[in-house]
Amino acid sequence: MSVRWSILVIPVDEPGAKPWLEQSPDQVCKTASVGKLLLLAEVARRIDTGELTADHRVTKDGARFVRDSGLWRVLDQADLTVVDACRLVGAVSDNLATNVLLDLVGLDAVAAYGDSTGAGAMELLDYVRGEARDLSIPGTPPTLSRASAASLVAYVRRLYDGAVSPRVEEWMSLSTDLSMVASAFAEDPLAHNTIGDEGHPALINKTGTDDGIRADVGLVRRSGRAVAYAAIANWPTDESAPGLAAVMDRMHRIGAEIRDRLAQG
Repeated sequence: MSVRWSILVIPVDEPGAKPWLEQSPDQVCKTASVGKLLLLAEVARRIDTGELTADHRVTKDGARFVRDSGLWRVLDQADLTVVDACRLVGAVSDNLATNVLLDLVGLDAVAAYGDSTGAGAMELLDYVRGEARDLSIPGTPPTLSRASAASLVAYVRRLYDGAVSPRVEEWMSLSTDLSMVASAFAEDPLAHNTIGDEGHPALINKTGTDDGIRADVGLVRRSGRAVAYAAIANWPTDESAPGLAAVMDRMHRIGAEIRDRLAQG
C-alpha cells in the first residue's frame, strides 16, 4: 500500500530539543478536520480582544447542513453561545458548528490568522461540504484542509507558549476521538479533560478523518514533560480495507513510543 506519511514528535518544554520521531515532517498532506484548529484560534482571538463576546449566540437555521461528524445537527436547540459551538467542534469535530462559526468570522479571516502565525503550511480551505467536491467548478478547493506535521507541531508549540489563546487548549481537551496516536495514553475518551501538570490537561488533541486520510495532532504532558506530536497519513482511496488497518497500527505504535519515552523520564 502506498501511504504518504508526515510525522513529527518533539518535546516543547526543552529549548533546542531534538525530535523523538520524524518522517517527512515538511511534507504537506490532506488533514481533513484538523484545519478546524485555525478556526477555533481565530474565534478565541476575537473573544480575547473583545471583538466578540463569549455569550454571543449563533444559530444553525440557514447554515450549510452536513450530516457527518457532530451532534448539533440532531439536537433540538437551534442556537448556542459561540463558546458552546467551539466546544462542540473540539469535542466531536462538529461539522454544522464549524460551518456556523465560519459564517460568523469568514474563511478569509481564518486564512489571515493562519498566515499571521508563521507556523507554515497549515490551511483551512473551505466550509465542510455534505457532497463530493466538484473540482470542475472553478475555485473549488481540492480538500477541506492541509498541513505538514511540522506546521501542526508549530501550532501546538504556539499553544504551549501562550501565543494561541488557552481557550483552544480547553476546547481540544474535550476531544472524544482518541483512536489514533492518543490511544496509547489510556485516557477515557469521554472524560479525560482533567487537570494534570502545571494546571493544564494531561492530553489535548485534534483528529482528521476522511477517505484516505487519518491525522492526529496533540500535546501530552506527563512526568513534568510536554511533548507535541503530529502524524498524518494519506493514501489512495481505491486501496482495500487492510490498508487502513496498517495506518491505524502505526498511529498506535507512534503513541506507544511517546508513552514509553515519557515513562522513562
